[in-house]
Amino acid sequence: MERLLAPDGCPWDREQTLDTLRPFLVEETYEVLDALERDDVPGHCEELGDLMMQIVFHAAIRRREGAFSIDDVCDSISEKLVRRHPHVFADAVAEDAKQVLVQWEQIKDAEKKDSGPRRTLDGVPLGLPALARAQKLGSRAGKVGFDWDGYVGSLGKVREEVEEIAEAAARGDGAAAHHELGDLLFAVVNLARKLDVDAEQALRDASAKFSRRFEYIEDRLAERGKTPRDSNLDEMDGLWNDAKRAERDGDRAAEK
Repeated sequence: MERLLAPDGCPWDREQTLDTLRPFLVEETYEVLDALERDDVPGHCEELGDLMMQIVFHAAIRRREGAFSIDDVCDSISEKLVRRHPHVFADAVAEDAKQVLVQWEQIKDAEKKDSGPRRTLDGVPLGLPALARAQKLGSRAGKVGFDWDGYVGSLGKVREEVEEIAEAAARGDGAAAHHELGDLLFAVVNLARKLDVDAEQALRDASAKFSRRFEYIEDRLAERGKTPRDSNLDEMDGLWNDAKRAERDGDRAAEK
């Protein structure tokens, strides 16, 4: 990276800034997740390398500013890992994963106090995917008691928001529908948290399932010499149900 950023290095690399690199950092992160989703082991290795390059790139730019280097980045995370694992590197005791998480949060809280007063929701990144950020915000608020007791209250909130969207739609109030839909999504994310479901992953899985089933529809239509544009909703809906049955049959066969 230092060679690429040298005066006689790569013109494109030398033009980059922390701002211009932002989309690449996000893109490479999602490409790692995509390789995991497809269980592509060689691709996972390659994409981790691409993501690492972005980290090295950021650190190289900061080094040129006199802020920190890649060595500082590695030292920082190493020190944090040691500090937050006293059951491994010191004499604390944590017999299971739950105790480890409790201890981790206690150490984080102590670190925050040392750096001055902080609000409950401070530190939840704005750049997180919307569902993941909503889940983290709800979790933070829940830890200080601002939460429904169990999933039933969260489920009731989801139903309430559905009714409010219906009312906004009936009035033809687009702005209200926008806000109420956001409230519904946030309520669904909180319900997911109460059910110990990762909302972001659940939606990714649902999107993958939708893609599989729609591809099934296209394949069956192609066998009939048709495309979705040549079909109609009734025909495609019937094929969708066929795809669901095929998946269920496949799951049963796998269980046996």
